[in-house]
Amino acid sequence: MKSPRAPYKGNFDMAIQQITIPDIGDFDAVEIIEVLVSVGDTVAVDDSLLTLESDKATMEIPSPFAGTITKIGVEVGGSVSEGDYVLDIEVSGDSAADAPKEEKKAQPAAEAPKAAPAAAPAPQASVETSPIVAAAANKPVNAQEMGAKSHASPSVRAFARKLGVDLDTVSGSGPKGRVQQTDVEAAIKAVMSGQTSAPGATGGMGIPPIPEVDFSKFGETTTEELGRIKKISGKFLHASWLNVPHVTQFDESDITEMDQFRKDQKAAAEKQGVKLTPLVFVMKAVVKALQDFPSFNASLSSDGQSIIKKGYYNIGIAVDTPNGLMVPVVKDVDKKGIYELSRDLMEISAKARDGKLGPADMAGGTFTISSLGGIGGTQFTPIVNAPEVAIMGLSKAKMQPVWNGSEFIPRLIMPFSVSYDHRAIDGAEGVRFTTTVGNYLTDLRQLIL
Repeated sequence: MKSPRAPYKGNFDMAIQQITIPDIGDFDAVEIIEVLVSVGDTVAVDDSLLTLESDKATMEIPSPFAGTITKIGVEVGGSVSEGDYVLDIEVSGDSAADAPKEEKKAQPAAEAPKAAPAAAPAPQASVETSPIVAAAANKPVNAQEMGAKSHASPSVRAFARKLGVDLDTVSGSGPKGRVQQTDVEAAIKAVMSGQTSAPGATGGMGIPPIPEVDFSKFGETTTEELGRIKKISGKFLHASWLNVPHVTQFDESDITEMDQFRKDQKAAAEKQGVKLTPLVFVMKAVVKALQDFPSFNASLSSDGQSIIKKGYYNIGIAVDTPNGLMVPVVKDVDKKGIYELSRDLMEISAKARDGKLGPADMAGGTFTISSLGGIGGTQFTPIVNAPEVAIMGLSKAKMQPVWNGSEFIPRLIMPFSVSYDHRAIDGAEGVRFTTTVGNYLTDLRQLIL
């Protein structure tokens, strides 16, 4: 590795010194992510002038002279290589004459990491990748009028990137607004404690927003406003996805006998004015499993330190409507028979499609079922309907050959999944729950035991 403090090009007989990019190792066309000075600023020797970032390392370019910035020839977003012009510094004659001596004194690059051991470059690179990294990380630098949005050393940038924090949202407490590691830590603590949300972020923990794109430059576009239901549910689903540590367990169940029983009861059900669907049998199997595993029929306390187990069983049913997804709730599923549940399902589905559901129709759920079996698909990962802790996703059942020990026989197999909040439910309990539901659906007689 070449020395990071190779002599800068410049005419030492003049008061104006032209600063160029020094030896930066084997890097070429490195992007400028910060210009740390502006015209008129006064800098000392080793004050940072630029911050560069390659795919392997972040490095700061220090000033070899003390003086005043008179001209800047680079900008944020540009690329530079060794020898490229950066800016002009007006220095005194003595400073210019002494500069080569100072360069010699600063030659041992091995001391630089000791001065700023925390100044690690980006992932997959060590400090040795570029000896210039953090040469002046702890020195005062100037406010960024030249387009740099945040002001921090490479080590702090790496720390913020690792934790997903947008430095533009963090206030710096260091000299002249420089962001320090303690500032990043304080910002994270504030978000986690609910004291503030990260400005300009789409969610918590300083998650940066998706950049805005002008799609019309690629071709013809049309813009349609989302419906009211999608706007409401979208915000809710986004909050649930960000706040709930999701785990999804996939499973399948042999529902051959269950479906045959449903068909056998079809005529009797029609006399009762109802239509039997597989969903009502799933609801009864789920409630029986919820009684076996109370942690699934629960909610976490607001501080996340307690689990509130519920003694009632209200099942939310995700309904696809012209206006978007809605989740009406069927109350007291454990106390109702198959015909009564079928009647309830018919009523709430009709109200949902007609847009006549009231707040009471969608309140009080303890567990949710989202069924896409009537449409298709094999598996999907439903989002937990917080403050519930679990949700089931049903996919389309199909005939499959199953080995019974002596031959393959056709069986109707229904794939399903259960997403759950990992804070309330661990993986072993999750798979026990799905296995239990599958067993109940395979043999409905177990529901009366």
